[in-house]
Amino acid sequence: MTLRQRLLDVYRGETPDVVPYALDLSHWFYHRHGLPWDLSTVFEEPDRELVDYHRAHGVGFSIANLAPFFSVTYGEGIVADSSQQIRNGVPAITWRLSTRIGSIERTRIWEESSYSWGIREWGVRTEADLRVLGHALGSRTFLPGWDCYTAWSEYVGDCGLVAIGTGYSAIGYLLSLWMGIEGATYAICDWPETVQMVVDQINESNLRLIDLLASSPAEVILMGDNFSSDIQPPHFIERWSADYYREATRRLHAAGKYVAVHLDGRLTGILKTFADIGIDCADAVTPTPMGDLTPAQCRDEAGVDLILSGGVSPDLWLPNAPLDSFKRAAREWLELRHRSPRLIAGVGDQVPPHADEDRIKIMRDMVDEHGRY
Repeated sequence: MTLRQRLLDVYRGETPDVVPYALDLSHWFYHRHGLPWDLSTVFEEPDRELVDYHRAHGVGFSIANLAPFFSVTYGEGIVADSSQQIRNGVPAITWRLSTRIGSIERTRIWEESSYSWGIREWGVRTEADLRVLGHALGSRTFLPGWDCYTAWSEYVGDCGLVAIGTGYSAIGYLLSLWMGIEGATYAICDWPETVQMVVDQINESNLRLIDLLASSPAEVILMGDNFSSDIQPPHFIERWSADYYREATRRLHAAGKYVAVHLDGRLTGILKTFADIGIDCADAVTPTPMGDLTPAQCRDEAGVDLILSGGVSPDLWLPNAPLDSFKRAAREWLELRHRSPRLIAGVGDQVPPHADEDRIKIMRDMVDEHGRY
């Protein structure tokens, strides 16, 4: 079977010949080859070098970062733009939203050590700023970029299953992009009615995107707020985003799509939460040592129907981590196949910069040896 066939079997609830092996290698690949990682640009054409690396090393491909599979249009009088600067010798990108009721902007600074863009200046600090964000994001409409998706999917071919990402839910925009955890927490306490209004505005717009993606050629739609249960425990998810995820999942399932949710941290409580919502796949599941649950505990909480996609904690991919520990973690993840075929083998989130390249091949060989049904 091909990697694509294995992934489709898992989503269909069938049993492939071998556990699918898929990794997000983007940050590692760009760092290793000294390639730019510019969040203000898009990949209108498939990133052939990245896909070719996956194919040459027998690694499934699923996430096309920065690919414009849809475009965003803002309402009348709203301008969204970005600009690049050099600050103290370091590249920075600033995003701005200008509206008739005010303007906001946020800035990310390049961090060479992690090959990523850290947010240094949050864009929403006041209740008036929050209203601007709701007004702007609530006005969005979306247009398809299916030609771009088709080009990516055809180039990936049998090497994987390209998902379309939706971005954040409303509360995810506040926590991760515009306010930060502290700012969003204070806002919920100090301006609860305004926060609720803005959440409703943004999620209503998000559902317009969901309806568009329901008509897309993609089999899998990837949602998610980089969930971590120490930041968003089950009761918080239920209060602020569960209704949105239920409705989005209902609409996508009605259109024959599969739904994955991207996690990015602690797992206690939220695997069961998303299983109960009806999500098909928990993406980027990170077990111990960086995560808080062992592989067996992940399956205990998720039940047998939720796909667990992830596996080996990112720290174990680094050359200073004992190889025996890496191999033991891979075997423990692959053992889960005996409890449910709803399993994808890989990394918790991403293979990090500075990772040992040999471990990409070692895990591929371990999947082939220890991941057969």
